[in-house]
Amino acid sequence: MRFAVVQHDIVWEDRAANFARLAPQVACAAGAGAEFVLLSETFSTGFSMTPGIGEPEGGPSARFLQEQAAEHGVWVAGSCPEVAPDTGGVGGGDAALPYNSFVLAGPDGTVHRYRKLHPFTHGGEHERFRAGEKPVTVEVGDLRVTPFICYDLRFADVFWSAALDTDVYLVTANWPAARRLHWQTLLQARAIENQAYVVGCNRVGTAGDGTEHTGDSRIVSPMGELLVTAAGVETVLVADVDPAEVAATRQRLQFIADRR
Repeated sequence: MRFAVVQHDIVWEDRAANFARLAPQVACAAGAGAEFVLLSETFSTGFSMTPGIGEPEGGPSARFLQEQAAEHGVWVAGSCPEVAPDTGGVGGGDAALPYNSFVLAGPDGTVHRYRKLHPFTHGGEHERFRAGEKPVTVEVGDLRVTPFICYDLRFADVFWSAALDTDVYLVTANWPAARRLHWQTLLQARAIENQAYVVGCNRVGTAGDGTEHTGDSRIVSPMGELLVTAAGVETVLVADVDPAEVAATRQRLQFIADRR
């Protein structure tokens, strides 16, 4: 399956502007033969913690992903702030807070969600977003795909727990330039230790809070090889991934069985 990573800038807290910017980039990715298109974390708002930034589950950001998937006949995914329907965004405390929700929209209208397990406490995300409960693995064609979001990348244990059911990890992010080496290194580490592909999408540009982002999006093979990488500009990366390569790597080098 051919994956595309859309490395893009984000207009701060302006969903309509971001939809207008991203639609041509999704079309470009689909035109390059991509069957799965990955956008950044909080692709429609930026990594904003402004009170009220959440939208209803299935709101405008999720609908944008669904519309793009249907229009181009591909999978499209990215994260957005969503308030779960069981809370309705009312009440006090955690119940009123959104999740950082990774939405996977299929070309047939199917939608899957993963909720970020690890809010970024260093930046105060835990005060503005609820934490998810568990990893989610989705069958996309003949691939088993497990998504994570940004700060999740630092927690090897959740990647390990999903490894035997995963061919491709997706990591979408607003990772800051100040820690770009961590992003680059951890993406490769997660691929190597789990013998799976890792598809990492990070934004570029300056966020509304002044944080700088340098992209460094990449697709990593089960052996840790960089199949395609990007620097600090808007671009679309494309690479093919094959579940047979995952199976062959794990058969040839049976490391995962020795975990304790």
